[in-house]
Amino acid sequence: MKTAVIGAGFGGLAAAYDLSNAGHQVALFEAADHAGGLAAGFKEPHWNWSLEYFYHHWFATDRYMLGLINELGLSEKVRFPRPYTVLYYQGKFYPFDSYLNALLYPGLGWGINKIRFGLVGLYLRLTTNWQSLEKVTLDQWMRKWAGRKVYEEMWEPMVIGKFGERYARQVNMAWMWARLHARTTRLGTFEGGFQALADALVERLRSAGADLRFSTPVKAILPQPQGGVEIILESGSEFYDQCLVTTSPGLLAKLAPALPPAYLKGLLDLKSLGAVVMVMALKHKLSEQGYYWYNLPKSAGFPFLALVEHTNFIPPENYGGDHLVYCGDYLENDHEYFSLSQEELLQRFLPALARINPAFHPGWVKKAWLFRTSYAQPVPLVNHSANVPNIRTPLPGLYFASMSQVYPWDRGTNFAVEIARRAARYMVEDRPRERMPGP
Repeated sequence: MKTAVIGAGFGGLAAAYDLSNAGHQVALFEAADHAGGLAAGFKEPHWNWSLEYFYHHWFATDRYMLGLINELGLSEKVRFPRPYTVLYYQGKFYPFDSYLNALLYPGLGWGINKIRFGLVGLYLRLTTNWQSLEKVTLDQWMRKWAGRKVYEEMWEPMVIGKFGERYARQVNMAWMWARLHARTTRLGTFEGGFQALADALVERLRSAGADLRFSTPVKAILPQPQGGVEIILESGSEFYDQCLVTTSPGLLAKLAPALPPAYLKGLLDLKSLGAVVMVMALKHKLSEQGYYWYNLPKSAGFPFLALVEHTNFIPPENYGGDHLVYCGDYLENDHEYFSLSQEELLQRFLPALARINPAFHPGWVKKAWLFRTSYAQPVPLVNHSANVPNIRTPLPGLYFASMSQVYPWDRGTNFAVEIARRAARYMVEDRPRERMPGP
């Protein structure tokens, strides 16, 4: 079985690992010069750890990723510190990383609002019936059951920050259920950074005989009359019995125009947001309280959604003493942040750091890096389950596994691994001689 995997993010790496173990002859194609996808990282000469381009962590419930790491025999390299998350209210920041702290949050007021918040949180943690929740918007459901005060003070600013004014009132309630149902306050990472794990997977694949092609973008995927697919590269054509694509829906539509119109339309109709993230290396600690994650409301004038002080999660000693801060936002692709220069964005962002710590001065900034991606956050609308593309595409031998299909769960390396390994199982089950009905 000659099998191609397109995309060397953690999903593509995990699928290639399973397919190689099943005896497939695997070729893995990646346009970048490194593995890791959106969880890849970079490393300065004086750092011991790499740092992710876009902030990442795991939850204690991320059993698919943690299970893969255990299979690789690398569990001793997983770390679960206890960082702290805060929420902004009337010029101050309040802990917001447990139900107890949330109940103490002053924005809720007292009495019935706290009771409703507690009951809604308990219900969403216990129920497994997300299918009924996808039939209504988050905005409608929360206003009805949590109440206007609770929703507008606590959840609405984060939802608007996450999805913008255009989608905030269209996102379905199952998305919020997934976030509250499974996530934990303990957050995990890998010793050396996520890039170290990606590199370990690459070495395991090479040892298994997989052919890893970095800096090798795929130009097109064409079905073959006799079965299988033709992969078009800059260097020529190659033929494979099966092909798994782990990129964005839009890129799959571009690569495989021979897909039936209905499937293509489904791919192109999916909504998503991009991400803009600036990383700064500071001379001094920004949060004297040791806070890791700041949820920042746009209505309060902050120019980005979240400030993440990474070195309050992983000690700065691993980064040569640098204090590392992310300023990140999810945005539509036509937002000006995608066209502004790094220096222009830096000048937009710096005043916000002084609101976190009044002692902050621009002279604290030792170095800055700017990262942008057009595909970072799927947008699930009402009844979204009907819009999720099948893993088995209508073209024989072509499979698709992306973060737009992990619904009702939110994007992340854990569910990227789950759906890609599921696709790999289908590929092992399906022989190229016969198509099977797929989910």
